[in-house]
Amino acid sequence: MSLFHTDPLLLRIRQHEKLSTMEQLLLTVSLSIPAILAQLSSILMFYIDDAMVGSLGANASASIGIIATTTWLFWSIISCVATGFSVQVAHLVGANDLPRARNVFRQSLFAGLIVSVLTALLGVAISSRLPYWLGGGEEIASDASRYFLIFVLGAPLSMVNMLASSMLRCAGNIKVPSIANVVMCILDVVFNFFMIFPTRTVMLGASSSALHVTIPGFGLGVPGAALGTLLAEGVIASYLLWFACVRSRELRIVNESGSFIPERKIVGEARRIAGPVFLQRVLMNVAQIVTTIIVAPLGAVAIAANALGVTAESLCYMPGYGIGEAATTLVGQSYGAKRYRLTERFAWMNTLLGMAVMTVMGVIMYIAAPLMMASLTPDEAVRQLGTECLRIEAWAEPGFAASIVAMSCFVGTGDTRKPAFMTLFSMWAVRVTLAALLAPHYGLQGVWLGMAIELTFRGLIFLARLKWGNWKKIKN
Repeated sequence: MSLFHTDPLLLRIRQHEKLSTMEQLLLTVSLSIPAILAQLSSILMFYIDDAMVGSLGANASASIGIIATTTWLFWSIISCVATGFSVQVAHLVGANDLPRARNVFRQSLFAGLIVSVLTALLGVAISSRLPYWLGGGEEIASDASRYFLIFVLGAPLSMVNMLASSMLRCAGNIKVPSIANVVMCILDVVFNFFMIFPTRTVMLGASSSALHVTIPGFGLGVPGAALGTLLAEGVIASYLLWFACVRSRELRIVNESGSFIPERKIVGEARRIAGPVFLQRVLMNVAQIVTTIIVAPLGAVAIAANALGVTAESLCYMPGYGIGEAATTLVGQSYGAKRYRLTERFAWMNTLLGMAVMTVMGVIMYIAAPLMMASLTPDEAVRQLGTECLRIEAWAEPGFAASIVAMSCFVGTGDTRKPAFMTLFSMWAVRVTLAALLAPHYGLQGVWLGMAIELTFRGLIFLARLKWGNWKKIKN
């Protein structure tokens, strides 16, 4: 299959041709692998960012950790806009209505621009006070504010990147955005190397005949990490937008007439799909911010260990999100083609595959936890505390996988309201409550124990809905 064209097996869904169980499994795996690689490269980007910043000390790591949950909140706004429009594209492509799919894509660009600019303005307005609101001290507030400011100024670029990637995946091309994500990771490392560290001279070879090499750098420290990521994202967003508009068979809008002003029906459908997901992600991020506030009194070591532990754990759960992306494409196109039995089969295949992969990743995380933390920070106290937390969390990976992939399946059909409220109930009633109860007695380990219990509970209730819920034909 060409890099630039849709998988022939995926085309057969739209054409209502029969797929054997083996072909369904092959299609599931073939779409999941590039999506997993993309997610792993994405988290590696943040992993390397944290490692580079971590080399500057615990305060530098804490300055990013204290505002991490808020950056997730702002990223969620962008992500939900992409979800609301791209799921419509999956349904329309599944129904072979390509002109309408292109129209949705065209209008999403204008809507996304407006939302991203408003998001950036809000972020700029709160950037100077945000670290203090979250319980951060003077020693980390300045770097945290500048990092967040650069992050939110890049919201329009993030929106373009997210929209183009989501549209291509839902239209059936997972390889191009996946490869682009890997390249962005490489660019991020290169840009960060020059942005974070100052100009320095290194000695190559033995002392008697050593070669002195000067490596240029801007020495921006923590803000340099945000700027390096922004530059990398700008390069990839430009490419993906060009590819979607010009090269994609399903999406290309160049030389085609049509308005960029969103139609009421398209915006209404985007709101119906994305609204509950947006509410879920906002309130989940608020819950994570509350958790950060619970962790903050435990000190800079706990803040840094919590933030770096989340980054390290991401290496384990990002494969689940990759499989979830493939699930949204397969379930969304099958649903758009009104092949409801195939929709259910793809949902279970992807969910079970996600659970299997993340169970293996959980075992690896338990064993490699000391090495993972050592690669992120030289601070022994942070490393030890982070290792203990990762080993608690490793037990929750199967349940976490079930919730991630099942939710992606529900999103693929447009069933978002009930799953969103299920997630909110689990997050607030279980995780936040347990964190508040356990932190005073067991410290950061208690917070992570509450997290592990909540993720297992959430996975169980999502599996129950996948089995017995009316999610295949529902219209919220």
